[in-house]
Amino acid sequence: MTYTSRSTSNKAYNGLPELQELESLIQEGKDLMRIRVPVHIEHQNTHLPFYVLEMGSTSPEAPVLALVGGVHGVERIGTQVILSFLKSLIRRLHWDNLLQDQLDHLRLLIVPMVNPGGMRDNTRCNPNGVDLMRNAPVEAEGKTPWLVGGQRLSRSLPWFRGENGAPLEPENQALADAIHYGLKQQKYAISLDCHSGFGTRDRLWFPYAKSTAPWPGIGAAHRLTELFEHSYPSHEQYLFEPQAHSYTTNGDMWDYLYDDYAGQQPDGCFIPITLEMGSWLWVKKNPRHLFRYHGLFNPVLPHRHQRILRRHLVLFDFLMSATRTMPMWAPASASDQQRAMQGALSRWYPGLDGNITTAV
Repeated sequence: MTYTSRSTSNKAYNGLPELQELESLIQEGKDLMRIRVPVHIEHQNTHLPFYVLEMGSTSPEAPVLALVGGVHGVERIGTQVILSFLKSLIRRLHWDNLLQDQLDHLRLLIVPMVNPGGMRDNTRCNPNGVDLMRNAPVEAEGKTPWLVGGQRLSRSLPWFRGENGAPLEPENQALADAIHYGLKQQKYAISLDCHSGFGTRDRLWFPYAKSTAPWPGIGAAHRLTELFEHSYPSHEQYLFEPQAHSYTTNGDMWDYLYDDYAGQQPDGCFIPITLEMGSWLWVKKNPRHLFRYHGLFNPVLPHRHQRILRRHLVLFDFLMSATRTMPMWAPASASDQQRAMQGALSRWYPGLDGNITTAV
């Protein structure tokens, strides 16, 4: 379904200032975007739009950067960070010819609010009680943490995966379709999925969540990590690592989407990244966060909120440049891939032999 401008009552968007801001930005930048609403999410007698935005090149050869937020409704800061970047992008394009040139050579695919119903309810799960990041048909290779790794006991408990054998939740199906078709026949792609709530540092996680074995694309991820750390030596806030170094899970959507891409594009290079903003630091600085569920995942004080909105702009700009230039730095030849893999193993799996079998 394509986007058409329409008036929506404020009542329908109660509790969703992010959706109001998104639609305001769409009106401001509609001449710069290709806008789709492939599905509406039914929630409390309203139909909340699921927006998919594209900007930049339409060339089938253009590398793709996908930006995703709002998978967990309570982690609103993920959507807010993307909207902050989108606002800056729209307004810079009025005067920044270098930015326009950059967009002429890459495509942005933006899904700013995957779970509008969960965001409206201020819950982690979607309106059906399903954790969207435990919902994919992916089984972990070993034991996962109880409940946290995904459970099918009850939708009344957190981290519910959905019923066994059920199709993807509508939000995840729309996300999967957007990524599948957005990356179809694309040799180079990066995605960033913005979350919050784990640890006192901002982490940039690579797949797999399902396995402690090295992910097949870990060599390219290591090359990207080196690019960032070499280019921004004073920007030490991010911890780059495979997600499984922290914990493993069932049903991870990015495991599923990467495997789908690899099956379609065995010679392609797709690096899915999860930004996990370390909200424990916000709690440490302001214990009042402990008394509000929302405050466990989002900065509460206005000055801290503004700081978080601007602190990741360097990362977004870096990813745009890195995506555009992937043909220059992504491992290509067999020997280059082997060197990149060995570098990744030395950094993240120092006790393992260089000939280790990767996860599949």
